[in-house]
Amino acid sequence: MSLPQPLRAALLLVLLGPLSACSVLPKAEPIHIYRLPSSPANRPPADSPRLEQTLVVDTPQADRMLGSGRIVVVPKHNRVSSYEGARWSDAAPILLRDRLVEAFRQDGRVANVISDDQRLHTDLELVSDLRGFHTEYVDGEAQVVIRLEASLVQSSSQQVLASRSFEVRQPSEDEKLDAVVAAFGQAGDALSRQVVAWMLEQSEKRVR
Repeated sequence: MSLPQPLRAALLLVLLGPLSACSVLPKAEPIHIYRLPSSPANRPPADSPRLEQTLVVDTPQADRMLGSGRIVVVPKHNRVSSYEGARWSDAAPILLRDRLVEAFRQDGRVANVISDDQRLHTDLELVSDLRGFHTEYVDGEAQVVIRLEASLVQSSSQQVLASRSFEVRQPSEDEKLDAVVAAFGQAGDALSRQVVAWMLEQSEKRVR
């Protein structure tokens, strides 16, 4: 049975209405995902003392902002913001934990290094609080800041063997996000090297 022409036209408008409405909605801005860059580390001499123990690197504790995947920036005073349309590939504490694990493994002087994702027997634990993982502006220029409160803990007794505060500041070549991310990578490398050297120094003191 054929429908009258006015009824067919009305039905067509009803069917096409939602499609035309969708076509005028604003398109979502693409989200750019960034990994934390890294550079190969120099291995120590082959005859360097080796720590025949297993170290677990725990994921650092962090507040809600630093604990997210946002790339955080403090443009002025205490105002905290984040770069629009950009995210880290994982939460910042996990990125830093993985960087520390990688640094210990590249160094090679600790027999076994794992993250807290793996449930294995360990001798030592590296626990920490991430207090800074952001960009600040100093005299109008962007610089990356990473702050970490770290403690070396004996797994069996949960005794804190040593603690130290670390802070690295790395100027960015410019304010573009790609340059800022590169500065995060350089700062992460520098901080990781400091943590590795400190942990090994504390372990040597215990052996003496």
